[in-house]
Amino acid sequence: MGLAPKDVRGGAVDWHPPRPKPAYQAYLPRARLDTFRRNVLARVQVLDSGAFPGTSASNRPRTFNNRSNGLTLFARYSPTQDLFTSRLQDSMANFPKLVEDIIQTSINTGPRGAVRLAQGVQAVIGVGSEWLADVSKLTSSTNSSTGLPTQLQLGLLSPLYLRRLFERMGATYIKLGQFIASAPTLFPSEYVQEFQNCFDRAPAVPFEEIQKILREELGRPIESVYEYVDPTPIASASIAQVHGAKLRGSQEDVVIKVLKPGIEDILVADLNFVYVVARILEFLNPELNRASLVGIVKDIKESMLEEVDFNKEAMNIESFRRYLESMGLTRQATAPRVYPQCSSQRILTMERLYGVPLTDLDSISSLVSSPETSLITALNVWFGSLLACDSFHADVHAGNLWLLRDGRIGFLDFGIVGRISPKTWAAMEVFLASIAAEEYESMASALIEMGATNKDVDSKAFARDLEKIFSSIQDLDTEIVVAAARETNTNATAVSANLVVDERQMNALFLDVVRVSESYGLRFPREFALLMKQLLYFDRYTRLLAPNLNMLQDQRISIVSNRSSSNRNIYQ
Repeated sequence: MGLAPKDVRGGAVDWHPPRPKPAYQAYLPRARLDTFRRNVLARVQVLDSGAFPGTSASNRPRTFNNRSNGLTLFARYSPTQDLFTSRLQDSMANFPKLVEDIIQTSINTGPRGAVRLAQGVQAVIGVGSEWLADVSKLTSSTNSSTGLPTQLQLGLLSPLYLRRLFERMGATYIKLGQFIASAPTLFPSEYVQEFQNCFDRAPAVPFEEIQKILREELGRPIESVYEYVDPTPIASASIAQVHGAKLRGSQEDVVIKVLKPGIEDILVADLNFVYVVARILEFLNPELNRASLVGIVKDIKESMLEEVDFNKEAMNIESFRRYLESMGLTRQATAPRVYPQCSSQRILTMERLYGVPLTDLDSISSLVSSPETSLITALNVWFGSLLACDSFHADVHAGNLWLLRDGRIGFLDFGIVGRISPKTWAAMEVFLASIAAEEYESMASALIEMGATNKDVDSKAFARDLEKIFSSIQDLDTEIVVAAARETNTNATAVSANLVVDERQMNALFLDVVRVSESYGLRFPREFALLMKQLLYFDRYTRLLAPNLNMLQDQRISIVSNRSSSNRNIYQ
């Protein structure tokens, strides 16, 4: 017989068929039950939507034929409830794995985790005191009814105070902050901009401790390897410090990069903590799994551990030197030679190069007759390494890119390198060519090809937005500081110029591109961010050393994938 629903309201049905044989319900598979529920809902929605011609809400049919074979069903089907149930079941299924990961990570961390926890508490208290002082100062000097600025309302989670906390926490978090600054495709722009100021500075380790590390790593007396080691470091950062030295026998000038004591333990403890936090966040909010939060943390961990393994840095340097040799570029550029017999995972002995940063215009002019030619050489060597070398230098700020006394370009510090796929570089080439030609539709197409997205992109609208951004690139300020000094003996005036690189302005342009791209659903690989950052560095060098040069259009600069031997004359 026909069965009629008692009520129909927005697809929910209270339906009471005759009492079934209870045994049938127990044996009905869940998949069939779910399918049946959906079929009931679909049929009721058809009846309620006026699908029958000539019917109205008052006279449309209210019955449908379906005989019960002994199934009790209250068909108030709720997609939201079903989704919640599904997520809860998935979470419960993943819970044992989460606990296992936390326990295993804790075991791997060991006692050092407790030490870092105490240091972390101390850092939080310190930055928290700064925040309270700032709040107190503001509330005492202004009308309290206006409320606190957003920066202060967020407390230690605000970009400013989080950056200060990272700096207090030391090596791992400074590197994490620098990763945030170089990955605008992954983090909010306010944090990316603030972490541009995350400085890697740290007090020097006493020379006695450096000597102890040298003895342990060399396995023999220091005097048998080095004629002299300068006790005053050339530089000191959170992970390592650098000392000048002279090799015994050959008397060659070298620098020794020494990993600071205890850094490996700190990194392992900190990165394990960050990993556990990421796992818990993904467990509590499965949506973060789509953003691959744990995957990002694993990438950060791998990158940081590579940076404290000087064997890896030595391999990066040797790879770059082989590239220079294979392309016949050793007369135009170089990287420091590594001395493997006095290097290890914790110490790196390298040839000492003498030169000046590419931002020191006065010194550069005294070394070469054409600063523009030197810049073109640096550009061609770097562009060539993108595909012809295993990795490319991904940190060409002025401290790592020098003009040497012999006129060659020196590439220093290969702790941060990038690797680019041919597909990404092919899209990047089109992107760069489009910037030069101001062809914004081609630029949009290249970015769409490069970015991961799961939806259709309106390329014409995207191109119009890009045009608005790049039309402002010529308005970027370049501040050149000019200093004059008069020689007392000759009464001649020496004028020197130096470039003040506005990191915030450089990154604001890139962030605009990323922000607009993300509004169209695009997410770029991190290698794109690394490439763009280096191009912005080179753009600033161009403004100082060759203001009339267009590095994307000049025929002397090769930005192509085909780097055959026929193209070598561009470096001469």
